[in-house]
Amino acid sequence: MRRRDLLTLLGSAAAAWAFAAGAQQPAVPVIGFLGARSVEPDERRRAFRQGLKDNGFVEGENVVIDYRFGGIQMERVPELLDELVRRRVAVIVATSGPIAVLAAKASTTIPIVFMVPEDPVRLGLVASLARPGGNMTGINFFLTELVAKRFGLLREMVPGAARMGVLVDPAETVIAETTLREVELAARTMGLQIQIHKASTSGEINEAFTAIAWDRPDALFVSSGPFFASRGVQLVNLSSRHAIPTIYATREVAEVGGLMSYGVKQTDSYRQVGVYTGRILKGEKPADLPVVQSTRIELVINLQTARLLGIDVPPALLSIADEVIE
Repeated sequence: MRRRDLLTLLGSAAAAWAFAAGAQQPAVPVIGFLGARSVEPDERRRAFRQGLKDNGFVEGENVVIDYRFGGIQMERVPELLDELVRRRVAVIVATSGPIAVLAAKASTTIPIVFMVPEDPVRLGLVASLARPGGNMTGINFFLTELVAKRFGLLREMVPGAARMGVLVDPAETVIAETTLREVELAARTMGLQIQIHKASTSGEINEAFTAIAWDRPDALFVSSGPFFASRGVQLVNLSSRHAIPTIYATREVAEVGGLMSYGVKQTDSYRQVGVYTGRILKGEKPADLPVVQSTRIELVINLQTARLLGIDVPPALLSIADEVIE
């Protein structure tokens, strides 16, 4: 065989080997991230990506994140989940209880990492917290305990209060039922009257505040849930307009002018979800990853808003606040 023919043959073989090696390389995994809000706050996305990075995955380098947002329109979620299933994503991240329940129905084979404020066992997502079984695991918040504590903190902020308004989202059935049950119990214990108001849309929030302004409660308790978290600016504006001291479940609302917030430190939860997602991408199974119960709770007080409302924040509250916004 002539030298030129031998070189050509070797070159063709090398190209074929390179092609075969390339064909054997695993495709970059895709994470389907499904949020209930129109968009996740940047700090939460950063926390999620940090959890991934802790396990060797960097967005845009060796993993792709396909963000889908229901924009609080739950009727769109099954369609979005169907798109992720058809794309054959490696993992689905579900950022609320209702989304997690729908994700469980959408696939029993794709690993799913959830964040839920309800008991995931009662929701039928896992067999137990320690041994989830199946294709799901994630983070569980202490909703019941937080409701009673949040109500008590609002009473401490407004010690002379006799009547409390309570705003819930009836579309978040489990959260609304739990909130009302715990608030009613706390109110009886403290000898307070409560006035229940409901809203599931921006327009209904406006209507609820019209009724709240008419009732004139001494303070207002806003329930947790993705809808109220996404309407923080609207809630703050209305609370300020009617000069009603209000407590919220997420720090983002206190950061935009809400009087105070008490709830799970969401960035920690998002980082943990990123960690679990990364571990699953590395080969671990959701069935073997215990559900993590979130214990990082934070109290944030907006001192500037307190001054505008004419409230002297009790020193005892300031001493236990995780952050005071001047």
